[in-house]
Amino acid sequence: IVVPGDADGDMIVSDEELRLAEQSYSEGKTTSDELEEIKHIHEKYPITIVDSADRTVTIYKPVRKIIIQPTTLYEPVFVLGAQDKLAGITTTAQECYSWVPEMEDKPTIGGYQELDYEKIIELAPDIVLTFRERPDIEEILEPANIPIIVLKFAELDKFEYEFDILARLLEEEARAEEYIIWRNSHLTQIKDATEGIEPKVRVFTSGADTLETWKSNTIGSGIHDIITNAGGYNIVSALPGDYSVTVDPEWILDVDPEVVVATGWSSELVGYFVESSENAKQVVEGLHNNEVLRETIAGKSRRIYLIDGMNLLGSCSAPIGISYCAKWFYPEQFAEMNPQELHREYIEEWLGAPYQGVWTYPQATA
Repeated sequence: IVVPGDADGDMIVSDEELRLAEQSYSEGKTTSDELEEIKHIHEKYPITIVDSADRTVTIYKPVRKIIIQPTTLYEPVFVLGAQDKLAGITTTAQECYSWVPEMEDKPTIGGYQELDYEKIIELAPDIVLTFRERPDIEEILEPANIPIIVLKFAELDKFEYEFDILARLLEEEARAEEYIIWRNSHLTQIKDATEGIEPKVRVFTSGADTLETWKSNTIGSGIHDIITNAGGYNIVSALPGDYSVTVDPEWILDVDPEVVVATGWSSELVGYFVESSENAKQVVEGLHNNEVLRETIAGKSRRIYLIDGMNLLGSCSAPIGISYCAKWFYPEQFAEMNPQELHREYIEEWLGAPYQGVWTYPQATA
């Protein structure tokens, strides 16, 4: 790792090394831009963080180029306005976020599960972000002096800690503070309105296209956090499991959910480029006619909903997913709340793109 201004190889610009750089500038051997960068490094670096895997990582110079492996970590970078620092992107992220400014023209580094390591090394990122510890990635990239940082952005109670780390690394602390104020203002409003409600609405969640496998998300997942922060009770939360659990249809009938939230992952159902809600409507109608769900309170009261899955993963869009769910769980308490308008504000103000698309069915408006 080459740190500008570091003369003795310890990757730190000392007072003496800064003095030498200033002397070099006065002699015309160093440009003003180079001197400013050396001063910046001297004042702010190294930065040491403890990531989501409890690993201590030290960064010795400004992060100009990053690579992100999991798709869920892209939105925090967008919100910070730092997509110009994406050295390359996965084909998965390019497909998912082609509508976000600057994403279409980025070089690709393979799919998020099948990274092109040669391309990553060629792009020479300052850091690589992953969702969890990945020995396979570390084995290839660490010998190339590419630091790997784990940030999950799944559990809501850890969001601000992880977001602060990312903001410090990208030197976007002011933007981060603005977003946290905006985020907390909406989350607090919902929390205050649902805190005293007992019993909570019983909720079952699953993928719209795989619901009949009866696989659901439990404690430790972003989806669980979204449901509980919207004032719901995730019916699988008492079951043993890590992130997800599979249940029997008979168990669903016994617990009898009052609301079912199905996550859509297909660009044919929901998303930025979907122009009609017809496909989403057909899927929801199919769920209402499911031989198990139609016997539940949710089915009988027609409280089965579909939402774009990315808005339930607990990252920067968590206020959006929570708002939609709170509206569905407690329509009377949130009669005046318009999740669709909040979603519009998020996309336009924080992601920098015009709002469009079909994101839920039925749509939740005031």
